[in-house]
Amino acid sequence: HVQLVESGGGSVQTGGSLRLSCVVHGYDNAEYCMAWFRQAPGKEREGVAAMDGYRNIHYGDKVKGRFTVSQDNARNHLVLEMTALQPEDTAVYSCAAEESFGGACNTNGHHWVKGQYDHWGQGTQVTVS
Repeated sequence: HVQLVESGGGSVQTGGSLRLSCVVHGYDNAEYCMAWFRQAPGKEREGVAAMDGYRNIHYGDKVKGRFTVSQDNARNHLVLEMTALQPEDTAVYSCAAEESFGGACNTNGHHWVKGQYDHWGQGTQVTVS
């Protein structure tokens, strides 16, 4: 059974910063391709940041230059550092993961395709005002 545990959401003023963390609790020594998505009220879920099986990093256009994603060496912990936050960044942020086999993930080249991720966290609220 694989479980994603997210933390770090909250409320911040415009221009502020937040750090989101996602830890995968799953199989011993398993590695994961991981990503952050977000969904604002009344809007589609959109990709924020992703790290693929070869540690290539991808950012959504709206967050480039402001958000930074990183993953630990064990490849089961993804951190999203968010700076210069704006009210339009307000959303529920969810972590997604797919098990990697030697760098191979179905999400390689398809990192914004939500259906390619096997596991999802509950989501954490980020509010910018």
